[in-house]
Amino acid sequence: MSVRMKVEELNNLCENTMIGHLGIEFTEITAGHVVAQMPVDERTIQPMKRLHGGAIMTLAESAGSAGSLALVDSNEYYVLGVEISGSHVGSTSEDLVIAEATIVHQGASSHVWEIHVKDKNDTLLSVCRLTNRILPKKPKTQE
Repeated sequence: MSVRMKVEELNNLCENTMIGHLGIEFTEITAGHVVAQMPVDERTIQPMKRLHGGAIMTLAESAGSAGSLALVDSNEYYVLGVEISGSHVGSTSEDLVIAEATIVHQGASSHVWEIHVKDKNDTLLSVCRLTNRILPKKPKTQE
């Protein structure tokens, strides 16, 4: 496994997207491993001033999708999230949360990621699992 994208490229790619709007920033990317962080602020909280579960799921999907994107040739393949699930086991109003995504399956047409979201004190908030489809941009020709 080799990484095809650097952190700076990934962050630039995500400008002017939901990822950028929520303030998600990628801080580390290696083959099969991604770390991203997101602020807990007016963009990501629910009315009780706690981190919104939907924001956690967006952070988790962003981290796992970025990991898949970094493992494929993005000129040749699309990375599409097809299933995500999460168990929220804690909550926070701290100023920052961190997602750590680790690949658990890397097939030719699918990747499965496990993502742990924690607060800055290393308290587990959510355990998520993401499945990405890896699809060729150009259909294969039959000979």
